[in-house]
Amino acid sequence: MSELKSGWAGTIKGMPEVGAFAERSRRVTMSDVEAFTDMTGDRNPLHYDRALAEKTVFGGLIVQGGVTSGILNAIVAEDLPGPGTVFLGVEWKFSKAVTIDEEITGRVEVAKVRADKPIVTLVTTVRNAAGDICLSGTATTYTVPLNVADSQAAEER
Repeated sequence: MSELKSGWAGTIKGMPEVGAFAERSRRVTMSDVEAFTDMTGDRNPLHYDRALAEKTVFGGLIVQGGVTSGILNAIVAEDLPGPGTVFLGVEWKFSKAVTIDEEITGRVEVAKVRADKPIVTLVTTVRNAAGDICLSGTATTYTVPLNVADSQAAEER
């Protein structure tokens, strides 16, 4: 039987340090928009009606905000702080729409780490390929204690 750890001792990577960061990039596609719509029911014409969207300030189809912010979910859960991490709260500003087939890069940077609990405050951004900020803000996360042996086995798979 594996030992269940608590707090930072339960994470594979241990307590993150202030200034640590992680990034991920991906090209968002119409398939992402459709998958998000399947999950949420968000069928805003700005995501589907090309002719209409081209006549707006956006100049074309845009992805849902949840698609834009979704890259941050992956970073937080997989990279920093890592497996077992969930959002406690976010404060995000969407400053530039992301268009279909645009590459985005999400970044999280550790701003604060609580010593008494596995809680981290992160500075978060999503940029497009031109370097424009599309989303910015902060997020607070909590890292749930995991069974270390099970987590290490999952990483090896």
